[in-house]
Amino acid sequence: MTEGRQIEAAMRQAEDAAKLEGGEMLDPRALRRALGQFATGVTVITTREADSPAPIGITVNSFASVSLDPPLILWSAARASMRHAHFSGAQAFAVHVLARGQGPLAERFARSGDGFAGLGHDLNPEGVPILPETLARFECRTEATHEGGDHTIIIGRVLRFTTTPGAEPLVFAQGAFGGFAPVA
Repeated sequence: MTEGRQIEAAMRQAEDAAKLEGGEMLDPRALRRALGQFATGVTVITTREADSPAPIGITVNSFASVSLDPPLILWSAARASMRHAHFSGAQAFAVHVLARGQGPLAERFARSGDGFAGLGHDLNPEGVPILPETLARFECRTEATHEGGDHTIIIGRVLRFTTTPGAEPLVFAQGAFGGFAPVA
């Protein structure tokens, strides 16, 4: 099958998957806005480029705990991202949970950000780039990957973790960064 036919087939499959029982289509922008009502934390996931020692990172809010025994987490990488292949094929990665004042760090690793350009970092024993001074960090070995629509669900086994006590989390909701205020 040619690449053009593969793309057409994938688009038809996505359109069919978006149809409701009555045959009507979901409005993707309206769905995105509705999903944006759910506040999430903000993370930067790091690894090395495929077939290269170059560091690469991506800002992600699709991070969750899966299991404490064994210690597993998951996150989802968009297939449309130019960084998808680096993360879906990585043997190891690190999840950096960002603190409230780290919005600029999240923006560095968003679509058109500067990434690691001019940014200091260390390497962990697996060779994964580690960012300093984040709210929490989970250093993981890739345990499994699963197809999930237009994303790849990446499950990682936590090898090591660190936290910064007393810092507030960076939160993302309704298309904007913010903070968290506990209910009294």
